[in-house]
Amino acid sequence: MPDTLVALYVFVLACFIGYWVIWGVTPSLHTPLVALTNAISGIVIVGALLVTGLGSAGGLAQTIGFFAVLLATINVVGGFLVTNRMLSMFRKKNK
Repeated sequence: MPDTLVALYVFVLACFIGYWVIWGVTPSLHTPLVALTNAISGIVIVGALLVTGLGSAGGLAQTIGFFAVLLATINVVGGFLVTNRMLSMFRKKNK
């Protein structure tokens, strides 16, 4: 079986599993979930940097890797901003 087909299978299964895991989370666990997805996006950034930096990869792989780095970076920064804002709601306000 070609490596590309295996990678496609893993991607599709990850999408289905991710969908069902996210919808099964209770609302009280959403803040830790955002922090966890930030960590996963950090792993995606490292993998995308590896794909983009490979000299043997074709132009299409480098283009897809670039967009993966860009989108995962936006996701990490936005996730940290949202998490910070949610946690600031629970801080005591000084009067």
